Amino acid sequence: MVLDTGSELSWLHCNQTTQNNQSDPKFDPTKSTSYKPISCSSPTCINQTQDFPIPASCDTDNLCHATLSYADASSSEGNLASDIFHLGSSDNISGLVFGCMDSIFSSNPAEDSKTTGLMGMNRGSLSFVSQMEFPKFSYCISGYDFSGLLLLGDSNFTWLTPLNYTPLIQISQPLPYFDRVAYTVQLEGIKVSGKLLPIPKSVLVPDHTGAGQTMVDSGTQFTFLLGSVYNVLRTEFLNQTSGVLRVLEDPNFVFQGAMDLCYGVSLGQNSLPNLPSVSLVFTGAEMVVSGERVLYRVPGEIRGNDSVWCLSFGNSDLLGVEAYVIGHHHQQNVWMEFDLEKSRIGLAQVRCDLARQRFGVGS
Repeated sequence: MVLDTGSELSWLHCNQTTQNNQSDPKFDPTKSTSYKPISCSSPTCINQTQDFPIPASCDTDNLCHATLSYADASSSEGNLASDIFHLGSSDNISGLVFGCMDSIFSSNPAEDSKTTGLMGMNRGSLSFVSQMEFPKFSYCISGYDFSGLLLLGDSNFTWLTPLNYTPLIQISQPLPYFDRVAYTVQLEGIKVSGKLLPIPKSVLVPDHTGAGQTMVDSGTQFTFLLGSVYNVLRTEFLNQTSGVLRVLEDPNFVFQGAMDLCYGVSLGQNSLPNLPSVSLVFTGAEMVVSGERVLYRVPGEIRGNDSVWCLSFGNSDLLGVEAYVIGHHHQQNVWMEFDLEKSRIGLAQVRCDLARQRFGVGS
């Protein structure tokens, strides 16, 4: 199950045909006596889907139909329904609204075929956390694989490093490019190896259209910056790695359509050289990206005797995204606490594999 703080509706793969010949595990609604499809005339469909990227519609059976799309170009399509869910040792959760998706298109089918669906965790009324009315949740993403730890409720543990908090930003006025149900924080600056980059404060705050918000999105892999800010980071990182890394000799290569600073690293090289760290500075907190997380090895990309590594920050302008997006690659080994009661996010560097062991879920 993918945990996605950037989307609202939780959904499961249902037992109909999926694209890309995926052989993923599926939920069969005909085997659930408590499964209830939601009609498109219901208050849930009419009133609670207004923050979906694409408005819900009616299908031929008069059921509430949702089409969801994501920043990585994947999408899912199906009907809204409710059912009884079991969560750990808690009582049964009845009437939880979710999507039963029978049409899935993925940009990474090999990875997505391992999952049963998605848990929507943003601030929309139909997100899992909103329906359950949790005041707080936390997670920690492993630096070695896509596994992690999700905690629903308080996280005041004596072994946990004290958290630094940054407030959540809310704008009540509807603006065309501002996602009101996202977890929005204030990005105040970016450092490379401790050097604060010359970025005007004005480009780091949303403008009159809402463009320029900074969203914490565990469902997006990498971090994307508006073009003017990305170019400043790109130039400084290029300067600080001159003579240390070899720039890929292919100016037309752009990884995932937005990451255009790439390097060739010899296949015989066992490790990367010491790399500059990149720090994202928020109000009251800082997220430091260091070591190999600053770069990302492009799977299957070989040039001569070189593997290809790209800067793990991309240009959101090239994706048509009018926002800064903090993806899960840079949240690895960071304890992320979403305190909804106090409207803030807490951060702390932590070994997530050790945190999993603390809870008896790691080896």
